[in-house]
Amino acid sequence: MVSEQLLRQMIQNELLCSLARQGKRYLPAAVSGRHVHLCEAHIRILFGSGYSFTKIKDLSQPGQYACEETVSIKGSKGTVHSVRILAPARKETQVEISVTDSYKLGITPMARMSGDTRGTPGCTIIGPAGQVDIEHGVIVSRRHLHISKEQGEAYGLKDGDVIGVRCKGDRGIVFENIAVRSGDGHDLEVHMDTDEANAAMLKNGELLEIV
Repeated sequence: MVSEQLLRQMIQNELLCSLARQGKRYLPAAVSGRHVHLCEAHIRILFGSGYSFTKIKDLSQPGQYACEETVSIKGSKGTVHSVRILAPARKETQVEISVTDSYKLGITPMARMSGDTRGTPGCTIIGPAGQVDIEHGVIVSRRHLHISKEQGEAYGLKDGDVIGVRCKGDRGIVFENIAVRSGDGHDLEVHMDTDEANAAMLKNGELLEIV
């Protein structure tokens, strides 16, 4: 059964694709706070063998969901608590923070696309049953657009493209260097972190215009 939230998203995205075919290209924004993706091995260490996460809500991207459980992230200068876990498990653990978080933690910020963690800083992840030290995997997520292949055809975009979008309002701004991620498992949405959204007083769901 489709949730009310996902149904609204489906209707909105269909309308936006219809507008895009007419040359009026707008994209919904999603503000992403700090979070962690864990691999199975680290889940066992942090929460115990056989532990199952409790889902609190589905995310906009197909198959992704937020968990009730959180962990703490420790760097050389400080610790950030209550960092949300997103599921399902991944092949490699990845921690996504903002530049502001990096200052508190004492971690050099590196802007990367999700999954591109080679050469990035590490940290200590602390859970209720134990802790793990990761040598790499802490990133500041590069702003990006999720879009399915069919939606991409409506917008004239393909995987690997780079676009800019305009946010209107009292602190209007143009966000550049937005990487397009298109294919299976993607649905129409621009992702940026809390620092970027706060700079423009941008909220979840607001529409951004492609420039």
